[in-house]
Amino acid sequence: MDKPLRLQPRPSEPAPPPAGGPTGPILFAAPHRAMFLAGMLQAVLVFLPWTWEMLARSGLLAGPAWPWPPGWVHGLWASYGVFPFFVFGFLLTAMPRWQGLPDTPGAAARPAWLLLCAGWLLFDGGLLVNSPGLRVGGLTLVLTGWVLALGRLYPVAFKPGTARLHPASAWLALAAGAAGLLAWMGYALSGEAAFARTGIAIGLWWLLTPLFMVVSHRMIPFFSASALPRYEAIRPDSALMALLAASFIHGACAAADHAAWAWPADLAGAATAFWLSARWQLRRSFAVPLLAMLHLGFLWLGVAWLLGGVNGLLQVSGLGTLGLAPQHALTVGFFASMSLAMVSRVSLGHSGRPLVADTLTWRLALGLHAVAGLRVLADLLPGNPQLLLTLSSLGWLAVVVPWAARLVPVYLQARADGRPG
Repeated sequence: MDKPLRLQPRPSEPAPPPAGGPTGPILFAAPHRAMFLAGMLQAVLVFLPWTWEMLARSGLLAGPAWPWPPGWVHGLWASYGVFPFFVFGFLLTAMPRWQGLPDTPGAAARPAWLLLCAGWLLFDGGLLVNSPGLRVGGLTLVLTGWVLALGRLYPVAFKPGTARLHPASAWLALAAGAAGLLAWMGYALSGEAAFARTGIAIGLWWLLTPLFMVVSHRMIPFFSASALPRYEAIRPDSALMALLAASFIHGACAAADHAAWAWPADLAGAATAFWLSARWQLRRSFAVPLLAMLHLGFLWLGVAWLLGGVNGLLQVSGLGTLGLAPQHALTVGFFASMSLAMVSRVSLGHSGRPLVADTLTWRLALGLHAVAGLRVLADLLPGNPQLLLTLSSLGWLAVVVPWAARLVPVYLQARADGRPG
């Protein structure tokens, strides 16, 4: 189980043409196109009111009116309304290849995509006009689209006779996300804070953290072996299972409002993540910037687990707290930087473009790490953190807007190499 993989490096990763060719508009020529586009637009749109809120807290202007606590809305948007679009787009594209199946037709993603987009638009409208009915209706549409995407992935993830650790773990994490959406619907209907706390815990620890760890464990050694000469890929199943167990334990503690007691699992997760970073040869990855973006993103997982463990120890000892530093090392450091790296790579490779991070992409990736650092330092440094909080929100937009401007047109154009998909 724990033997190293021996993968032959390849100069490139051309995608085979999807079975049957594309159908419908170019946006649905491949499943990642529409999902990635929506994720990028969401990454901009949901941070506009949050940046407004940060500027208002800095005393620079009047703030928006929130029918729910703004921090909770921020968590809901990020966990269920931004990163899942990237995850669905990636898994609908990559998981069939993991399992030796034909590519998913792009049009197959359309019903789920339409429901997810319509649901978030309706929910946001409910926030704007303070309509509980619109908020519940929006979350219902999101959940329906989510379940449709789960149904599309189920026979792929559980294909008989195939290795299931990565696809099944990813599918189960997405299924947990559906439960998290139900918790948020419970909050929308009842106003009970326990539902919101459960939805936040599931979104962080049973949905996104497992998904990003599974994809990292599956793809970083593979991409490294494809790009670096004489690279021996190490991908022990036991390491992934240890990380998944740590995430499950932390999520259970957080849902019970006892997250601090997850500190032993957090420290075990940190040790495992740092060990993988070392074995995956982070240092060598800098020879290929597009690859280094993935390795640097994964490094934040170890940082997040370490901060979480230290934070838990401080809290149970009554010595203080690191605030939300661990959560933002995870969300901005790990989730966001891995999304930028992986989405950029998939978008280039599946549009017939060279797998090369140009100067802008590399600078945006480094800029996002700086944003993550600012957000973490806002909770670690003494004094008033509001300046750093505001700068990190503005920095997010400064990174994501040009990234979206660079890649959104790619999803609306045919492949550069003339192939379908």
